[in-house]
Amino acid sequence: MPSSTASNPGPAETPQPNHVIGFPGGYTRSVGPVIGRFLSELRDGRLVGVRTAGGRVLVPPAECDPETGEDVTGEFVEVGPVGTVTTWSWVPRPAKEHPFDRPFAWALVRPDGADTALLHALDLGVFEEGAKPPRFLKTGMRVRPKYRAERTGTINDIECFLPEVTMINPQAGLEYRLKGGRALGRFLEGIAEGRIIGHRCPVCEKVIVPMRGFCPRDGVATSEEVELPDTGTVTTFAVNNIPDPRAPEVPFVSGYVLLDGAGLTMLTLVAGIPADQVRMGMRVRAAWRPREEWDRSMANIKWFEPIDEPDVPFEEIKDFM
Repeated sequence: MPSSTASNPGPAETPQPNHVIGFPGGYTRSVGPVIGRFLSELRDGRLVGVRTAGGRVLVPPAECDPETGEDVTGEFVEVGPVGTVTTWSWVPRPAKEHPFDRPFAWALVRPDGADTALLHALDLGVFEEGAKPPRFLKTGMRVRPKYRAERTGTINDIECFLPEVTMINPQAGLEYRLKGGRALGRFLEGIAEGRIIGHRCPVCEKVIVPMRGFCPRDGVATSEEVELPDTGTVTTFAVNNIPDPRAPEVPFVSGYVLLDGAGLTMLTLVAGIPADQVRMGMRVRAAWRPREEWDRSMANIKWFEPIDEPDVPFEEIKDFM
């Protein structure tokens, strides 16, 4: 016989249930051949449904078709294991009876191959108590069951459902050494000496810096060296909000600088001024690192910074955009 107890909390006590029904010896019942097959398959780590006379697959199985009342066919169909969330309810503050002691969701999951859905817990990770549902929790989410290591043939053999892995973020990197050709090597030799050297094109007579050994406009070889000053003009720029180890702060500015006497711009950092004050036409100068830190690298120049000269009119730099 079930036992029942009653309690009346005192005025200063936390209210407690005033009626409890329990089955001290447990509650044993026969599950029948349909539910029994479903639970036996769960114990073996599989999900099955049963087919109706109309061809629908019911999960969890039922002994009769809920739409027509007819007996099911007795044909069992393995479904899933992956399924689709058809609807869900977020639980921000779990009760002690819940399967998790942290926020989770109840979800109706329709396994692939089934026409109905089963209700189960959906574990989406660790969240603070009272947290709002995560943005990635949505109807249509693909999930799969997490089975317990020890199974006994109950619905709890599925510990919960977990989202399908759809994205990874591996920590990847590639180290390599870049060997420049003759033109780039010569350019870096000049940088190592604190000089900026370009090549003059024999056709258009533009000075190309960094030198490449050819003119990108005319496609001809270049060899005549021209030393340029380390001052120039910002033609275009972009404000960046993603950290970069070469930049002094975030946000920082990367821009194209037309060195005085050059015919092409070069990409560099622009600093020494708030990002929102950088402008097209601004005059700048290279900020070199201390001489003892120089080597054959563009890192010898930390960035270009503004100098006290009037901005260059747009008309004079518009062809270098």
